[in-house]
Amino acid sequence: MARSFSIKQIAAQSGVSKATVDRALHQRGSVSPRTGRRIAQAIRDLELQQRASLASGRTLPIDLVMHAPERFSSLVLAALLSQINSFAPFRLTLRCHIYEEVSSEELQRELRRCGNDSYGVLLKASDHPLLQSTIAELAALNVPVVTLVTDLQSSERISYVGMDNEGAGRTAAWLMARWLPAEVQTVAVVISSTGFRGEEQRMEGFIKALSQRAPYLQIKAVSEGYGIDSLTFTQTCTALEQDPSIQSIYSVGGGNSAILHAFSAMNREVNVFIGHDLDEENRRLLAAEEMDAVIDHDLHEDARSAFKAILRFHGFLPEAEDETASSRVIVVTPFNI
Repeated sequence: MARSFSIKQIAAQSGVSKATVDRALHQRGSVSPRTGRRIAQAIRDLELQQRASLASGRTLPIDLVMHAPERFSSLVLAALLSQINSFAPFRLTLRCHIYEEVSSEELQRELRRCGNDSYGVLLKASDHPLLQSTIAELAALNVPVVTLVTDLQSSERISYVGMDNEGAGRTAAWLMARWLPAEVQTVAVVISSTGFRGEEQRMEGFIKALSQRAPYLQIKAVSEGYGIDSLTFTQTCTALEQDPSIQSIYSVGGGNSAILHAFSAMNREVNVFIGHDLDEENRRLLAAEEMDAVIDHDLHEDARSAFKAILRFHGFLPEAEDETASSRVIVVTPFNI
């Protein structure tokens, strides 16, 4: 790589003499290990600057592929758009492919289309073997995939960006155990679908922590509502019919107005209601004290991390080994919205 730069350039970048650089590059005489590392770092810095200069002014298309309710996808999109201009001089453009209802086969076709000219893919989707194999196809084409909010751990994605989902579930369990009386009752855990690994991790963390802190509380899983109001209402009503002891809700996957509507339709009261994501619906429900808490995380932080991961993959930004991909978990109540 040093052949791309003159000895004069490397010397100026490293702060050592041209003669020392010449000795290091051509192994003529001794150079201390410390000086050798300085020269090697200087070459890496020059390479990075060269790549960034080549990318400057070029349009770098990044594809957002999401399977999520509109109430959540709109939050993610707004966060991404708010951060995209902060990466100047790189000209990032976002191409959006967002679905409320979609099959894995349709997502696979969309991802394959991204392989034509994309610089990277931001993906929120269920953990399906078809998608794992398609991510491998994109990796072979040098198109990096970053998973958002929910991970595909066994895939060849380059990074996961989002909260510590298991930790978020434990946080919800701690709140639930503190707020409910020490008596037998059932807590319903409502998830979009068992295919979303992030939601499964939240539920696993919740169940494990609740069994330790409040073993008298039973768990009823409610799934396949996909965060869509009509489906979530139906699934919640079915669960309430099956278990008359359900009195509290941990909503992992959204559709919270529909959940409350189901309780109302069944003439049932909610003792404690904990949900996720500070979207417009949840803000309204919190303000009305129809929800007790929302577990949120900084989507702007996620957006920055996702863009950085793609730019680093292409060598346009330096590596940052100390940077974590997990965003902070924030507990929001009616009093700190």
